[in-house]
Amino acid sequence: MLRPRKMKFMELVVLKSDMDAVLEYLGKKAAIQFPEKEGSFDNQEIINIRSIISRLYEAGEYIGINLHAAGNHESSGENNNGGDFQTRRKKSEALVETVCRVIENLKDRQFKTEYEKSRVREAINEARAFSKMNVPFSDFEHLSFLCLRFGRLDSKGVSDLRESLKNRAVIIPLDENRILAASSKKGRFALDSQLKKVSFEPIAVPDNYRGIPAHMMTSLNEQYEKMGQELENINSEKEKMRISLASGLKQLVFEWNITLLIEEIKVRFTATENMYHFSGWVVADMQAELIRELSVLTGGRIAVRSYLPNEIPSVKSGREKVPVAMKHNAFVKGFEGVVFSYGAPMYGSIDPTPVVAVFFTLMFGIMFGDAGQGFLLFLAGLLIKRLPEKLSKFNKYSTPLVSVGIASMIMGLFAGSVFTNEHLLTAPTRAVTAAITGNPMDRILHILPMASEGGSITKLLYFFAFTVAIGVIINSLGLIINIFNRCVFKKFQAAFFSKTGLAGLLFFWYALFIAVRIISGGRFEAYDFAGLLIPVICIFFGQVIWRTIAREKPVLENGLLSFIMEGFVEVLDTVSTYFSNTVSFLRVGAFALAHAVFSFIVFYFTDQLASSGIAGTFSAALIMIAGNAIIIVLEGLIVAIQVIRLQYYEFFNKFFVETGVEFAPFSFKDKYVSSGNGASFGNGV
Repeated sequence: MLRPRKMKFMELVVLKSDMDAVLEYLGKKAAIQFPEKEGSFDNQEIINIRSIISRLYEAGEYIGINLHAAGNHESSGENNNGGDFQTRRKKSEALVETVCRVIENLKDRQFKTEYEKSRVREAINEARAFSKMNVPFSDFEHLSFLCLRFGRLDSKGVSDLRESLKNRAVIIPLDENRILAASSKKGRFALDSQLKKVSFEPIAVPDNYRGIPAHMMTSLNEQYEKMGQELENINSEKEKMRISLASGLKQLVFEWNITLLIEEIKVRFTATENMYHFSGWVVADMQAELIRELSVLTGGRIAVRSYLPNEIPSVKSGREKVPVAMKHNAFVKGFEGVVFSYGAPMYGSIDPTPVVAVFFTLMFGIMFGDAGQGFLLFLAGLLIKRLPEKLSKFNKYSTPLVSVGIASMIMGLFAGSVFTNEHLLTAPTRAVTAAITGNPMDRILHILPMASEGGSITKLLYFFAFTVAIGVIINSLGLIINIFNRCVFKKFQAAFFSKTGLAGLLFFWYALFIAVRIISGGRFEAYDFAGLLIPVICIFFGQVIWRTIAREKPVLENGLLSFIMEGFVEVLDTVSTYFSNTVSFLRVGAFALAHAVFSFIVFYFTDQLASSGIAGTFSAALIMIAGNAIIIVLEGLIVAIQVIRLQYYEFFNKFFVETGVEFAPFSFKDKYVSSGNGASFGNGV
């Protein structure tokens, strides 16, 4: 069992010119936790940076890059001085402007082309509706989308008109000097203006002229196809941009997220015209390295002062809790989530994570003993560790799965079960037991007593006694941790005269001693009354005894009757709690037995069907696969819940009277990747 890492409180004074580089270093190092401050601290600079990030997100979304779902990246750790940071920021801002402008121009082209295409489509549809109607040409002036102009214009004027109007109108030559001009209703003013400039002479259409000229329909269709081709070209350009700009845009988003975080932190610090003053908690064994690297980074332009936790007024008064940081090996670290999901230990208290790791693995293995099923859990743990970057948040489950998988395989070897099959391990088990003990056995551990195998209920009772013994150890460790923690925080009355203190521990141990003696054939002796009564008296009169020892006047806050009632309730609660906490671990044996029964049922039906022909063999295979799948998923989940429940209610509640604060350093992890050279792009810009 270890205690959390020692912490120190640091105050730093940094020049404004170095501040960005210092915060960039601290964010990559993830070594300092800044005090929490309430309220909004936005300024114009932060608003501008958020606008840049939003612009990058929109640009990425347009060309098909989801920048919001960018995965986790590791920083190279390369340091840069303050001037370099500002230079990189200016270059990055210019690069954002260039990239976004190119993408936004393409977006505008697409919008305009799609709009014009839709207008031409509407014009074509309307013209087709009237093309077969035998109505005077003059009636087409009432069309909703088309504006038609008929008149004289020489060939040079036609060229100039097409050049000036481009795609805003369709010019259809009818003969050597007569044309038909068509535009949308919205573009009729531009059409009329350009017609005046080229000396267009309108001609009155004869009353008997009917229909829409075929040339006009052909030209409208050609224009529609041309715009469709333009959209295909735009989509092709988008795809090229998506490929060439993907990594560069992600890099830019990461860099500007860093800039945003830096500005959001800076605005919370005390600042003068030339410098910043800030402070935070650091792990003590990282302090020397931190100060040395910051000094190199700033060229010595930094002032640092550090304090022990008990030198901080807010900590001494209890207004602030020292954050808790752990240092574990890979096995124990995998179970930190179980502890922190309940609460962080207090700073200076015993770290319970190693105990949790060992007993979580042990109890899961006992309740889920099968070599084959355990191997699948072990394999799942290895595979989870190699998940793609987007699923890396599940990596924390890798070590627990590997651990419980190994424990389940070992228990399965003892119980002689492989994917519920009870015959596969019989021969090797007999060989091993014969070599070691001289007495060959089909299996080492008989969880499910079988008369045909010489099993007896006595072995099962021994097994249940073993699970209760595990409970005794866990309960005792919880009490020992609580006694130590209470002494550390100078709460001696609770450490020695409470149900979870030394008095409760002695009562628990002596009651167990009596129980073991009676089960072994002994009897309850007269001196046992004293062994039980002394701890009970200490719990009952704990407050009075401690005040007497501390030379303080005993105070019955709510009167004598209330004191007596509270004492009786405390004693009854002590007895019932220790009894239930101990008996509760019978569930470990019960779930192991349930697992064995379920496995036997699957194996029995599989074995019976396998000897009844091809159809029976096929059915047996289905039952074995389905049965093992149900056991692994359903029973595995239930066993995990039960193990966690035992940790929470039989272990944690002994000493988790007050929770601490988990160390959460300022960090760019999960948001940033850096090569130290800024974003890189392909040929898309």
